[in-house]
Amino acid sequence: MDAIRAIVQRLRVSSRACERRLGLSSAQLFVLQQLEQAAAASVAELARRTLTHQSSVSVVVTRLAERGLVTRRPSPEDARRTEISLTPAGRALLRRAPRTVQAELISAVDRLPEDERRGLAQSLTTLARALGAGDEAPPLFFEGEEALAATTGDES
Repeated sequence: MDAIRAIVQRLRVSSRACERRLGLSSAQLFVLQQLEQAAAASVAELARRTLTHQSSVSVVVTRLAERGLVTRRPSPEDARRTEISLTPAGRALLRRAPRTVQAELISAVDRLPEDERRGLAQSLTTLARALGAGDEAPPLFFEGEEALAATTGDES
């Protein structure tokens, strides 16, 4: 339990610090940092790069676009796809942004031997199901937490 609490605390503290320092959720910063590496040819591609579901990434991208930090435009190759890239304002914000704990967590898991990663994934999936998590894709870390708190009455 100590390890789970330590990870959750690190994620929560980092998220709050990000919101105070940059006015963004840590999920929004994580998406911006992924786009800094390369523009995304689609929301689906960005979802793969952030290791999350398309619907979660789409919500984050919408918020970032509303703030003028990313642009969305139809792909010249396929009008059904939307290309996503950083704006100059998004690049400027990233120059003063810290690395996200999400990126650190992914990097740490990637460094585990394959058999340990598989075991960790299996154990965490079992634990999440035991806690009542369904098979629906959860949002990025702490993204939309206010809405969840409002529906559950949890203001933590």
